[in-house]
Amino acid sequence: IPGTAIKAGAFATLVAALGAADLVGAISSPNGPFTVFAPTDDAFAALPNGLVGCLLQEENQPVLRKILLYHVVTGQVLSSDLTDGMEAPTLLDGQDVTVGLIGGVTINNSKVVTANVLATNGVIHIIDQVLVPP
Repeated sequence: IPGTAIKAGAFATLVAALGAADLVGAISSPNGPFTVFAPTDDAFAALPNGLVGCLLQEENQPVLRKILLYHVVTGQVLSSDLTDGMEAPTLLDGQDVTVGLIGGVTINNSKVVTANVLATNGVIHIIDQVLVPP
């Protein structure tokens, strides 16, 4: 999944965050399959000024890991598998994300802008906001 994100070109911040959180290996082949709800660089840029830089600092690695794990679901979940109101457990201690299908596909109110980007060990759904764990 990280390799696919790098090739796509719109995920430099996500890839940097995965590296800073020491999660690249965990969601790379041969591990998985995984479903990643991947925020674009624009989604990270929309966060409050300075927050991304703060999260990338080593002392904030535990917080960054929680945020990123909240974007990952075990198994390959294609858009055709999603149902309105479906709750999918993330890798963050079983915290769920909620799927909405009214007016397009959403994950916790974040719009899926591109679905079903296949990777060697799962699938990526590109979203327009960073998901914040409860």
